[in-house]
Amino acid sequence: MKTYTQDQLQKIIAKHQLWLNEEECGERANLSYADLRSADLSYADLSSANLRYANLSSANLSYANLSYADLSYANLSYADLSYANLSSASDILCVGNMSNIKSVRADIWPVAYTRDEMQIGCQRHTLVEWWAFGDDEISRMDSRALVWWKVWKPILQAMIAASPAEPTGYVEKEGDAE
Repeated sequence: MKTYTQDQLQKIIAKHQLWLNEEECGERANLSYADLRSADLSYADLSSANLRYANLSSANLSYANLSYADLSYANLSYADLSYANLSSASDILCVGNMSNIKSVRADIWPVAYTRDEMQIGCQRHTLVEWWAFGDDEISRMDSRALVWWKVWKPILQAMIAASPAEPTGYVEKEGDAE
């Protein structure tokens, strides 16, 4: 895993901001496989950044914009996600901080959930959608899905009811939505 100094991270974030603004010399932040343990990324705009497999354990991500970021398999254990924007993150399948993002391996599929969404394997939907899916919709997801869902749906419902993910505190302001 590559490690970065705080100064290097600030330069990557600045180039990423240029990329987001479609300015010359901009570059999408690629922090995949990065060792970002305890990094201060508070207030950073990392929307659409590549954070696949990044180790963000104990990182300060408070007020960070992680919308549309690729967080596949990222380690967010003990990360501070207070007021972070996780809306439309491209993949919530990660080792969660067990507060705002919770994860569990449920037999053949990994499951990760936030306050409003859940990803099972490669399928990501709102919790409301998951609970409303009929047998036909679940069957179309994978040949093994319906048998698995009949066993795991009530377990997941009970688990999420007993241990819901906490909201980050982020509130979308008028004009934030695209």
